[in-house]
Amino acid sequence: MYKVSCNGETSCMKFCFRCILLLCGFSISTAGSCFLLLSQYGAEVYSITSSQPLAPGQILVSPGHLFELGFFDGSKYVGIWHKNISPRKVVWVANREKPLTDTLSSLRIGSNGNLELVAGKQNPVWSTNITTQVSSSNSTSAAALLLESGELVVKNSMGDVVWQSFDYPSDTILPSMLVGFDSKSGKRKFLTSWKGDNDPSAGMFLVGLESQTPTQVFIWINNGSTPYWRSGPWDRTKFIGLPEMDHQYQSGFKLDDDPILGTKYFSYTLLDNTISYLDISSKGLLNFMLSENGSNWYRNWGAPDSPCDRYGVCGPFGVCTTSESPMCKCLEKFVPKSDEEWRKQNWTGGCVRQTKLFCDSNTNKSVSSRGRDGFQKRVRLKVPDFHEYITSLESEDCKMYCLNNCPCLAYAFVNNIGCLVWSKDLIDMQEFSFGGTDIFIRLAHADLGKQHYCSILGLAVSFSVLCEGKQIKLIASLAAICFISILGSIVFGWHRLQRNKKGKRQVKTKYFGSTGTTVTSTDPLQEYIREHDPSELFIYDFDCILVATNTFSNTNKLGEGGFGPVYKGKLQDGNEIAVKRLSSSSGQGIEEFKNEMLLIYKLQHKNLVKILGCCVKEDEKLLIYEFMPNKSLDTFLFDPTKRSLLDWAKRFNIIQGVARGLLYLHHDSCLKVIHRDLKVSNILLDEKMNPKISDFGLARIVEGAQNLVNTRKVVGTLGYISPEYAMGGIFSEKSDVYSFGVLLLEIISGRKNTSFYYNEQQLGFLPYAWHLWSEGRGLDLADEALTSSYSYSELLRCLHIGLLCVQDNAADRPTMADVVFMLISSVTDGPVPKRPIFTFQSPVCDPQPQYVNAFSANEATISMIEGR
Repeated sequence: MYKVSCNGETSCMKFCFRCILLLCGFSISTAGSCFLLLSQYGAEVYSITSSQPLAPGQILVSPGHLFELGFFDGSKYVGIWHKNISPRKVVWVANREKPLTDTLSSLRIGSNGNLELVAGKQNPVWSTNITTQVSSSNSTSAAALLLESGELVVKNSMGDVVWQSFDYPSDTILPSMLVGFDSKSGKRKFLTSWKGDNDPSAGMFLVGLESQTPTQVFIWINNGSTPYWRSGPWDRTKFIGLPEMDHQYQSGFKLDDDPILGTKYFSYTLLDNTISYLDISSKGLLNFMLSENGSNWYRNWGAPDSPCDRYGVCGPFGVCTTSESPMCKCLEKFVPKSDEEWRKQNWTGGCVRQTKLFCDSNTNKSVSSRGRDGFQKRVRLKVPDFHEYITSLESEDCKMYCLNNCPCLAYAFVNNIGCLVWSKDLIDMQEFSFGGTDIFIRLAHADLGKQHYCSILGLAVSFSVLCEGKQIKLIASLAAICFISILGSIVFGWHRLQRNKKGKRQVKTKYFGSTGTTVTSTDPLQEYIREHDPSELFIYDFDCILVATNTFSNTNKLGEGGFGPVYKGKLQDGNEIAVKRLSSSSGQGIEEFKNEMLLIYKLQHKNLVKILGCCVKEDEKLLIYEFMPNKSLDTFLFDPTKRSLLDWAKRFNIIQGVARGLLYLHHDSCLKVIHRDLKVSNILLDEKMNPKISDFGLARIVEGAQNLVNTRKVVGTLGYISPEYAMGGIFSEKSDVYSFGVLLLEIISGRKNTSFYYNEQQLGFLPYAWHLWSEGRGLDLADEALTSSYSYSELLRCLHIGLLCVQDNAADRPTMADVVFMLISSVTDGPVPKRPIFTFQSPVCDPQPQYVNAFSANEATISMIEGR
């Protein structure tokens, strides 16, 4: 006997492993028995060959130790998973339909060059089934390797890959893995869910692409025969039926559609190599998972997330809205097909029209139907299924194509796609709170509510039809046109005369009044409002607002900014509101009022404050908003007694929310909007401390291709204004990026950027932050109110992003798309921010400002600067 001394567990394991090899060398037992002895010590291997099979207890590892392949679930299955990330997620299973029952099993290269999973001495339970046969001499040189991408490959003696696991997906997509189909070869790559959480056999849910153009991702059940969920069409950056993907359009998702080859494949690649996967759960949930610091998993995105996401839950011509009860409603001018079923909350039967279309009632399916049917606009919808893509049509051409084709029931002109039309029943529609698409639904003329001169036109057309002979028809048609023109001029002149006689036209308005009745107004501003958005914008009764705010009592005052004071109000129906009252001494006037009122009403995003309506009476001009119970961010961030309530999780959520809101304004909204006054006091907080960007009085709409705008009127708040805007009057979306960077650094530090003074170095706030970061002392900027439990990596990443945003040169700053991507992707490196030179320093340097009021006094707002 030899006495062995081991220095540590690892040394002992290595010594024991050598002993086992020595024993195996002298043993007359079979290689399989020796291999089982080796497996008890969990040896790691880097390849599987004919002479080196893999047994239970052994692990095949990728070169960088990111992935492992081995036996799991009591050695019943062979699978691949990420190494050292909890909980273990098996991303691929070899024998998911044939669990092993024999403990004497192994994964080996067989005599024909195939990778085989064998149980004891029986036939293979699973095999790669490579059709090309090789000689026994060449099979000895074949090998199975696990790549750093998580893909298992088999290489022949020449080093060529002859089989790869990515061609046979399980329930999970890894980066660079493809899901889709080849229509010419008939090969399809699906994801198939597990039957249960611990049962990898094929479940009831399939995920794949369907053949429409543009294509969609579907989840099917019942072996692919029944749709369960769909993503909406791909618009080259995202799936438009997933509004939560709007802020992730640069997240690396990709769809390759090659009509020549007949292939459609979906894949994704994260630019910063973040560890991730996309899978379909046994319950039918599609989950996009990320690993923070390679330690644990968290859900970044998923679907379906609500009952409205279920395919066709409201049936044909029904629209689902998660926030409403009942969640299903018919399109306007449609009624439930079965009232009894709808009362039972069974909506799958859908809805039917109240009035037949002209196309349905006219046997002559020609373009003569033009002018009889029309379209009604619905906003923020998930487009229906069964779309048809009409190439090379602009928006107005798309409308005319649908109008002149009787089978066409709806159309939409989608950014980055073009013209989509529908000729089948409109099914699987959902109304979103933000995002979505504008869809135009075909209705009968009688349901449009726009009579005007259409009945006269009908009489004229009928008259021309009654005339016989080509020449008579032509003369009758010309006469009809002249008749319509003359009559239209007469009616228009009569309306204008009546309006001039009255001086001011009375305008009926919708509002929540004290009596609940509709009133009229002769205010020209109300007329302006109604002309711009007569259908949806509520105009509140001034007496109602007086009652709601207790006659603008100081006890109801929430705060005050450059626009004027803001009051809390409570309507008679119990709903709480915030009322912004235009101050007569405000530098912002009627144009800013119109701008904010009409602009913000068209913007819908969960991180933008929602405007409910307005109120106008003589010199009183009020904007009515949803009430934010936690007021503005500065009431917490700059208050010594409240700042501790903002832990890092809340601050990081606020940073992400503001970034998503700005990304929506700059890129994803129907209008490209530059806010121009982003600051702490303009970030409102709801009951869950979620942020909402407010105050759009200074916002500007720019054209989609317009990058820079020059103005001689510079507006905003000192300390947040970018150098190129303050000095030259030039603003762009990069101006908002600069403001966001200042805001981000204030959230990290809990300090006002204009009330900062650092010892005798007279460093401004931004240079001081850069100074700490460049010396590797970025954590010193963190607010002292933050506890030690915050994420150091997140804080340092936010500091890095903030300094990139406040660089003096606009071209050096990232876009908000880049910012959102960096925030969600755990980027640890990137461009080195340049030291900011331009900074505004308040003449009163007070590192510990006093807090007289709980609201933000906008004392540093610029009203006008003449740009150079």
